[in-house]
Amino acid sequence: MHTSLPLAAGLGLRLPHIREVIDSRPAVAWFEVHPENYFGGGANLAALRRVRADYPLSLHGVGMGLGSAVGLDAGHLARFRDLIDALEPASISEHLCWNRTGEECYNDLLPLPYSAAALDFMVEQLGRAQDVLGRPLLIENLSSYVSLVDDAIPEGEFLAELSRRSGCGLLLDLNNLHVNEHNLGRSAHAALAALPLQAVGEIHIAGFEERDDGLWLDTHGTPVREAVWDLLDAALARFGPLPVLLERDTKLPPLADLLQETSRAQAALDRLGVRP
Repeated sequence: MHTSLPLAAGLGLRLPHIREVIDSRPAVAWFEVHPENYFGGGANLAALRRVRADYPLSLHGVGMGLGSAVGLDAGHLARFRDLIDALEPASISEHLCWNRTGEECYNDLLPLPYSAAALDFMVEQLGRAQDVLGRPLLIENLSSYVSLVDDAIPEGEFLAELSRRSGCGLLLDLNNLHVNEHNLGRSAHAALAALPLQAVGEIHIAGFEERDDGLWLDTHGTPVREAVWDLLDAALARFGPLPVLLERDTKLPPLADLLQETSRAQAALDRLGVRP
């Protein structure tokens, strides 16, 4: 079992909305946060503890850089483990990416090649990380804007093998699949078909933005597009009911607008006969 989140729609909770959530206790099944925002403790962590008293939490990491060739950051892992112990989240997750060299750390989620060597390395890194954290991670598929020369394994097959060999679960980001289909010509539905039913533990939906040159950017700065809602229906039809998370990281609208959009994700689950 990769997660104990409710089989219901949740919302990514960002710091500008946290006080309103504490005060109003909106009718949403669970929240997800980026743990790095709470590593420093203080008022932010105190507020998150108050949210945790009323809702299940998912900790969705953005800074671990599991695929970085220089190896794992022991300090980052230790802080993540401390937060897990403090909050007892229902789920923990990270991205299939790298972010560090020996000299620099990049504030980005950088793609790995889908190669046999990268797969071997990720299995090794995930084993070490999961040992430190004390539980399996969900690993999210990445949006990308370039095809790498070492890409040799289709995305869905790479994720399936990573889960099988490492014991991790998969966090299926449908917006990322849709963006990659447009930018790189990778079939979103082929990726869905390649994933083992039992490996997927959570689904993300979000919005993207279109550049003038035709490139789509995974900014999480717009409402979810209709094509991604269609992918959600297809994913739920294949994998059955799963926790579904609405992400919004930039151009934050009022909390009420996000709750309304989250309700549409819940409606997709309700059509399967699922109630939170």
